[in-house]
Amino acid sequence: MSDPPTVTAGHGSAESDGPIPANPAGPAKHRRRRRTRRFLLAAGVAVVLVLGLAGIGGTVLIRRYDDAVAKDTLLAPSARVDAPHATVVGPLNFLLIGSDYRTWSPDAGQRSDTIIIAHLPQALDHVYLISVPRDLLVELPAVPELNFPGATTKINAAFDYGRGGRLGVQLLSHTLTNLMGVRFDGAAVIDFSGLQKAVDILGGVEVCVDVRVVSVHTRTVFEPGCRVMGSKDVLDYLRQRNFPDGDFSRQRHQQQFLKAFFDRAVSMGMLTNPLKLDSLLRAVAGSMTVDTGAKSLPDLVLALRDLRPGDMTGVKIPSHIGVIDNVSYVIPSADAEGLFVALRTDALSAWVATHPQWVNRI
Repeated sequence: MSDPPTVTAGHGSAESDGPIPANPAGPAKHRRRRRTRRFLLAAGVAVVLVLGLAGIGGTVLIRRYDDAVAKDTLLAPSARVDAPHATVVGPLNFLLIGSDYRTWSPDAGQRSDTIIIAHLPQALDHVYLISVPRDLLVELPAVPELNFPGATTKINAAFDYGRGGRLGVQLLSHTLTNLMGVRFDGAAVIDFSGLQKAVDILGGVEVCVDVRVVSVHTRTVFEPGCRVMGSKDVLDYLRQRNFPDGDFSRQRHQQQFLKAFFDRAVSMGMLTNPLKLDSLLRAVAGSMTVDTGAKSLPDLVLALRDLRPGDMTGVKIPSHIGVIDNVSYVIPSADAEGLFVALRTDALSAWVATHPQWVNRI
């Protein structure tokens, strides 16, 4: 994809996202997506729950959470693993999406501002968090049931073209499978109701600012250094995109937040105290929709019970920024195919070791 095709959707200035093209199935109501920017809270909570819930040493709370989480068929048939195991056997790939489709009308314009592929190797002893740039230039396949003919555009438009919800995730997963050749064992979409409260339940999260940032939204100044931030400051900081490397710093901050959230929950004993964990569960149980295929969520959680914050590695997709028709895109580079092969063949450990420039310190 070194010679990108002519872009047919996603027009806007190089400094902005550009408007989402009108939904072929009906006009979209484009709104300011403040809630969509809360993706990190959602993704962080999801990772904590999946990786640490079993640490309580019992199944009652796990099953209670399982009963409270909405289930749906989120993956496209073409994007789901062939002959999925009912038991939890590695390697595993999960698609994590931060969005707001459960809080807005299905006809409203929506974006998936966070797209993360969580890869667990065969031993299930590590988690590789591969951030998919929201501005990644891709080919969206056609969706006949929506009268959508396909488009060449940014990947975060897939959710909107699919009208959000199940069809949006299916279009997104289909697109990723076409691009990477990877199939998924499950998916989770997380909206944002209750997730700000979840950060506050933890008493905030320690965030390490790596470069001075002046918020374009609140004018708050974030000086370099580590400090515990409340949910409002966390949200504000993680929304920032005005960095010399474009969106790559924001991706790194996403991954750092996931680990920091998990660290905070572990250090506070949240994952070993049923009462504390239950308060967190109550804050987020209604904000997730999951698809675990043939596997049960309790079995999945129990299989991952030994994972800890230090077992997480952040990965960037090798790519560069390009401007086409005055619109800024992220374009996969030659090294991207090597990452995709490593993901398909469960060889990420070796790939990470030989490509440190595409690994984030989290």
